[in-house]
Amino acid sequence: MRLYVDSDACPVKEEVVRVAERHRISVTLIGNRWMRGLEHPLVEQVVAAEGLNEADDRIVERIGPGDIVVTGDVPLAARCLDKGARGIDHRGKVFDANSIGMAVAVRDLMTHLRDSGSITGGPAAYDKKDRSRFLDGLERLIQSMKHL
Repeated sequence: MRLYVDSDACPVKEEVVRVAERHRISVTLIGNRWMRGLEHPLVEQVVAAEGLNEADDRIVERIGPGDIVVTGDVPLAARCLDKGARGIDHRGKVFDANSIGMAVAVRDLMTHLRDSGSITGGPAAYDKKDRSRFLDGLERLIQSMKHL
């Protein structure tokens, strides 16, 4: 098991490292820039080329069955699930075979509503409750995968 983090806009990188340390799981941070302050023996950082989907493509190339991706990018999560991995977003929502179809549909609907001007706001601000839900969700996901 390895944790892959879509790192550029991820607000829970430090939390991922803490959970990984507790479980002795390796972490790969993949993004378009180096993240200072996240040097750790369990952490590998990969800087992808600039460009649309470059970091996503690096994650999909590396991820495999039994791994977990931390991302808010629903299409990336779907690509990782196709390779046998599981996923979780930074608010603690787990992506698996049972939930990814609905997540893709909601994402597409929200994109359409934003593009048509029907809604103009984004998601709610990230807060302590979201961070707590993420930590709980990641812990539960890791525990469930250890017992497979």
